[in-house]
This record gives sequence, C-alpha cells and structure tokens, in this order.
Amino acid sequence: MPKAVWNNTVIAESDATELVEGNHYFPPEAVNMDALTLTEQHTTCPWKGQASYYTISANGEQLVNAAWTYLTPKDAASNITKHVAFDRRVTVS
Repeated sequence: MPKAVWNNTVIAESDATELVEGNHYFPPEAVNMDALTLTEQHTTCPWKGQASYYTISANGEQLVNAAWTYLTPKDAASNITKHVAFDRRVTVS
C-alpha cells in the first residue's frame, strides 16, 4: 500500500492511489489534512490544469510547497480531482 512519510510522520496512506507521471495521487480521505496548509503557490500543467500547493507540518517542522492538488482539473485529469501528490522530499513507498 503506498504511503507518504515525512519527518517520521505518515501524511497519507492508501491502496487506491492514482499513478500519474510517476507520482502517486492519494485520495483526499487518505490524507492527513491536519498536516497540510494550503499556500499561495500555483503552477499550470497543460493537460491537468492549475495545481495548488500545500506546506506539510510534522513534529514541529514545515516543508513548504511539498504537496500539491488539482482542485478543478481539466477533463483529462478528472480522476485526480482533489487528490494529493508529494514532491521528492517526501518518501512515498
């Protein structure tokens, strides 16, 4: 089962992730949303749409813009709506 861990804390865990471009996108119900804070960071993917970013907080430390989501993706990426993915600073195994 894929698990996202940072700073000795499990941030997400699910056997129902969507694998897109090498990233596991965790369904929102599988993510510890208490550990995430939405930031002002946004990027745009030509086929997925606009990504919104989160800072992760765990054990008194923060990892800025280390997770992202597509709140309203383009139709081609509708399967990852509100799912959360993590950058390489977070261990996903």
